[in-house]
Amino acid sequence: MSRHVVFGTGQIGRLVASRLVSLGADVTPVNRSGRGAVDGTCVVAGDAADPMFTTRVCAGADVVYFCVNPPRYDTWAQEFPPMQRGVLAGAEAAGARLVVLDNLYAYGPAGGRDLVESLPANPTSAKAATRAAMTADLLSAHRAGRVEVAIGRASDFFGPGVTRSALGGTVFGTAVNGRIAQVMGNPDLEHSYSYAPDVAAALVTLGTQAGATGRVWHLPVAEARTTRGIVGQVYALAGRRPRVLAAGRTTLRLLGVVSPAMREYLHTLYQFSERWVVDDSEFRTAFGILATPLDDALATTTTWYRDAGAATPPTA
Repeated sequence: MSRHVVFGTGQIGRLVASRLVSLGADVTPVNRSGRGAVDGTCVVAGDAADPMFTTRVCAGADVVYFCVNPPRYDTWAQEFPPMQRGVLAGAEAAGARLVVLDNLYAYGPAGGRDLVESLPANPTSAKAATRAAMTADLLSAHRAGRVEVAIGRASDFFGPGVTRSALGGTVFGTAVNGRIAQVMGNPDLEHSYSYAPDVAAALVTLGTQAGATGRVWHLPVAEARTTRGIVGQVYALAGRRPRVLAAGRTTLRLLGVVSPAMREYLHTLYQFSERWVVDDSEFRTAFGILATPLDDALATTTTWYRDAGAATPPTA
């Protein structure tokens, strides 16, 4: 039986752990508190930034997954790199493959072009520069033969249990409760949204398949539609008339007066102010895996929100 260690039990990590359990793997999820049950596992508490801890918990692992997200967005650039270094140290000590969940920040504004893996890093904010540097560090470690690395990039998440995202509680939650949807930027532009179960399944693929390491992959994503079109469909599924509030630069600054974390979204507003479409063709060609059809994913997510009543976010 293969052993897998999953750092982070939030919106993606818990799905990765659950999928691995369903495949018969020995799985150890890790988070800061040790809380948050994942059926078939025992969650371990610890600091991902502590290489002594990560070395202990990764001992004997075949694959290590880095699905951590720092708890505070405003200190993200300071907290994130030490966490990755700690988990990399654990994977290296174990001789395990390291699979890393990444986002699209490093590309910076793409001018409406399709996002492909060959685009160079062009960070335009501290967060984007941090992510670009973290990716460079991972690939450098792989080239040096220290650890096998596979990096999976996804766009904004949605899905059952995903409440903290651009297409989470402020769209699905407001739809089932009949309130106004809150989005960013220009909702009339095409935008790729990643379905969380597809992201988790693809990360497991990167952890278990040959030919996956040494590069960045765009994880499977359904066809892009306008955010307004998606919001309209979600509200129709919920039996509601859609109402949308789109927050631009001025609105985010004003909201930041009372909630400093909201100001941080100014750094990635460009993703919602231009066409933002992810090309996943290389993953599909390599592994023959397609994203869940968008209509099905939206319906499943709306049903979850209706049944759960916009449940409390899971422990990260």
